[in-house]
Amino acid sequence: MLYNLLQSWHDWLESFGGYSLLQVLYQIEFRAFFAVIMSFTIVLLFGERTIRWLLKQKLGDSPEFYNADLNELMSRKANVPTMGGILIVAAILVTILLLGDLFNRYILLAIVVLVWLAVLGGFDDWLKLTTARRRPGAREGLYAWEKLLFQLGIGVICGMYLWRLTGDSESARALTLPFQRTYMPGTEALALEPSVIILGWLPFVIITMLWISGTSNAVNITDGMDGLVSGLVLIASLALMLLAYIAGSSGRAQYMLFPFVEGTEELMVVAGAMAGAVLGFLWFNCSPARVFMGDTGSLPLGGLLAYLACAIRQEALLLVIGGVFYWELLSVMMQVGYFKLTGGKRIFRCSPIHHHFHLGGWSESQVVARFWILGVVCVVIAAVLLKLR
Repeated sequence: MLYNLLQSWHDWLESFGGYSLLQVLYQIEFRAFFAVIMSFTIVLLFGERTIRWLLKQKLGDSPEFYNADLNELMSRKANVPTMGGILIVAAILVTILLLGDLFNRYILLAIVVLVWLAVLGGFDDWLKLTTARRRPGAREGLYAWEKLLFQLGIGVICGMYLWRLTGDSESARALTLPFQRTYMPGTEALALEPSVIILGWLPFVIITMLWISGTSNAVNITDGMDGLVSGLVLIASLALMLLAYIAGSSGRAQYMLFPFVEGTEELMVVAGAMAGAVLGFLWFNCSPARVFMGDTGSLPLGGLLAYLACAIRQEALLLVIGGVFYWELLSVMMQVGYFKLTGGKRIFRCSPIHHHFHLGGWSESQVVARFWILGVVCVVIAAVLLKLR
């Protein structure tokens, strides 16, 4: 909004000699890094009152697991307020509205993803946390198929709209694979490598749908320890901010030999807002946590990470950048599948896999810190893969 107002008031500001002072808002690099600071500040300023409000509403968590030892380990978390994702989502939304170019359709679609999944997660949290207040027999949360239906729905909408935004650009519809160059090196024009796979409408939409729904669930599943998701999303969003900076510039994209998608440079503001918001939330969510984000925060954060990756055509690289999230998701799928196939046997002590290590003797702080380290390692591996083309 500030960016758009600056454009509208160009002549008026210039007549007063103030335009040059505000011209820095035209620079995407400045707005992206200022987005980190702004969203971080918003969360810090409103964190205490949000926690008090959640406590007043009696929206406290009561985690229960199918494991007596784990229930004992996690007992101290009882009645810690959840739905703190409201604060994260609000900070991201306000920051995007103030610093983003609201005429950029990638920005508008990011807002839709954020709000859609935040409402979905918020409704699920509210149902789970207010069961005791409602009529006897009231259900606890949304059914899994209901959540999945809405996640797939926003994935389809994003896929269809992103496809429309690609226009005639083949590189904006390219399937970027590890070790594969998008462009032929040494050519002045953006000449595509003959081996590059250009996706048709249906595969494009299906991939976007699967990535958004899958990553949203993966981040949601990972959210089970103090500060775990906040730190991992911080790492991943900063990596995607850099990738959006490259993808939105034809020169930088050609130099790095991966797809140029016009207009996606603006998504740096979204990634920066995410990074700042989760960093601020970590202030209150670090061990011992005073608030949890709940589905209200984890679902939109995962969905936004996937949306950013799909928009800049780096879906495959997101599997590396967010490797810990997908590892957590895979551990649940393996555990459930093996349990059903063997009639009750388990691969892990408990899933998701962070609980496996917790039950194995690692303290919660050790699990979180080591998973953060793995998150950084995943980003380093992704950076290496970018250069091996």
